[in-house]
Amino acid sequence: MDTVIETEVRSQKRRKRIWFILSGTAVLVLAIVLLRSFITPTLNQSAIATAVVERGDIENTINASGEILPEFEEIISSPINASVQKVMLDAGAAIKTGQSILTLDKSSAQSMYEKQEFQLDSKRNDIRKLKLELDKSFFDIKSNNDVKQLRINSLEADVENAKRLFKAGGGTREDIEQAELNLKVARLEKLQLENEIRSKQQTMEVEMKEATIAAAIQESDLRDLARKLQLADITASRNGVVTWVNKNIGASIHEGDALARIADLSSFKVQGSIADSYLDQLHNGMSALIRINETMVRGEVVNIQPSIQNGIVTFNIQLNEQDNKLLRPNMKVDVFLVTASKNNVLRVANGPAFKGPPQQDVFIVRAGKAEKRQLTIGLSNFDYVELTGNIQPGDIIITSDMSAYKNTRELIINNSTK
Repeated sequence: MDTVIETEVRSQKRRKRIWFILSGTAVLVLAIVLLRSFITPTLNQSAIATAVVERGDIENTINASGEILPEFEEIISSPINASVQKVMLDAGAAIKTGQSILTLDKSSAQSMYEKQEFQLDSKRNDIRKLKLELDKSFFDIKSNNDVKQLRINSLEADVENAKRLFKAGGGTREDIEQAELNLKVARLEKLQLENEIRSKQQTMEVEMKEATIAAAIQESDLRDLARKLQLADITASRNGVVTWVNKNIGASIHEGDALARIADLSSFKVQGSIADSYLDQLHNGMSALIRINETMVRGEVVNIQPSIQNGIVTFNIQLNEQDNKLLRPNMKVDVFLVTASKNNVLRVANGPAFKGPPQQDVFIVRAGKAEKRQLTIGLSNFDYVELTGNIQPGDIIITSDMSAYKNTRELIINNSTK
């Protein structure tokens, strides 16, 4: 009996101890909550970034990358198979129209030109020879035709004589038939010869045409080679700067190989690239902003490449200031493509505080305190964010990341620099 009582007493003591622990914990939590409700968090002024709300224009942009390129860049390629003989200018050198860049050893092409020139002269002689042969052959056939006509005339006379002699009783019917047969054979031979003349004329025309065409083709090839030999004197077609030149003296060069590049550095364009996920927003004529250091230069999208490579779309931007002094060839720049714009709106400098959905909580600084307020985020770009809601020009907004204070409605701003 004593054992049962002792067990029950121990159980009661354990339950009381657990109840006291739970009650103490609850009181402590409640005290902390009450304490936090009465104590306002403090934030040093130096730890945050602020911006003043103002009225102005804003453009919604999407980010892209770009590279400054010369508006005009000429690639000079070799017109012939040759070798580099001498280089007159190096990369970076200014060049004027007609100035020589390098010289090629074109002896091989010159020999080929002389060979083709000799072949063309030979073909022209063959044409003249063929014409003489054809004229002689045609003359012979024509002469034979004339002889046939004389023989026919003679046979016609024989037929008439045989008929008269038969009427006079001095001839026979067989003589007349024989004379008529001879005349018929002669006329058929003449007809055959006339057909041969017509065929020979057509053959002469075809042979002469073929020979003339072959000579014309060879003459065209010769003119083309002469033009290439002239172009083999590598000179600049306009003023500019040599951006690259093949300096491998003695290196074999094939027709079409690049020899030099000349750029006109008085005007530039931007070649931009962006992920293909933005392709539906990209179109010709849309405005673009190019950031060069701290300066913004405006332009317009003028050409979108139809092909997509590795998920990247390439496009060109024509600059409003193509001769801006800040532009440098091959300079990497940030590009902002304008998708929408508004005028005379409330805006504030962009910062880490503005992220996520359109409805956002921001802190307004006033009289040493920061008060949380829900605003609507509109258009945004690298520099500004549009704000709508309970906001006025001149209000000061914390633009730093305040996600650590998402459950705080008010902050005290301490002006201490510590």
